[in-house]
Amino acid sequence: MMSFMLKDRVVVVTGGSSGIGLETVRLLLQEGAKVAWCGRDADRLAASVTTIKEAFPGGQFIARRCDVLNADEVGRFAAAVAVELGNTDCLINNAGQGRVSNFANTCDEDWLAETGLKLFGVIRPVRAFIDQLLASNIGSITNVNSLLAKQPEPHMMATSAARAALLNFTHTLAHEYAAKGVRVNSILLGMVESGQWRRRYQERSDQNSSWEEWTAGIASQRGIPMARLGRPEEPARALVFLASPLASYTTGSTLDVSGGFGKQL
Repeated sequence: MMSFMLKDRVVVVTGGSSGIGLETVRLLLQEGAKVAWCGRDADRLAASVTTIKEAFPGGQFIARRCDVLNADEVGRFAAAVAVELGNTDCLINNAGQGRVSNFANTCDEDWLAETGLKLFGVIRPVRAFIDQLLASNIGSITNVNSLLAKQPEPHMMATSAARAALLNFTHTLAHEYAAKGVRVNSILLGMVESGQWRRRYQERSDQNSSWEEWTAGIASQRGIPMARLGRPEEPARALVFLASPLASYTTGSTLDVSGGFGKQL
């Protein structure tokens, strides 16, 4: 089996307490990495710790409640990682969510909040961890972004604009730090199974349809060529690949993880 070459390396995952983030934590621990993750919801974070302890009783990891928009909290998280696990080698920025709204029903405060979350949710962790990453011989930053960055949707106008800004920032950051030994990449998500989709499934009109049938119907309606939603472990694998030395000559790049939903060349 091919290794991601991350054994005993320290990897940080923001938004790691559920979904794609938690699957990324799981995969990293399977690879023998030392992993730190954070989340805003204390109960969800505690549940993630219980899950990981059961699956990896000998694993080296820490989890902290942390709002990535709070510079002080992120700074304390970075300091805790260095003390408890060692110098950080890879930072995976996963925290964030989408906003459903069009131009008419998005007020100024919502525009600012969405742009702030998508940009400063990455900027603040990068600031907090950059010195550690510069000291690593495999330093990398990998950002979770959305296909909306290149393929905007009118019903998610603010999120689409903010995602495009994050794509621009990621590309520029990659060029600033390439010569300093830190690679910067991102993945572009399509439609991925999540707690939100599970809740919608429980409220579906056709109560006789299975989860597989219901999600396949959504994929068909949206025109996803692979005819299904993504599973959280699939973008997790892409994230770990880009973060790892396997992608040692890749920086400033985006990896489309959308089941073929992306229509741009």
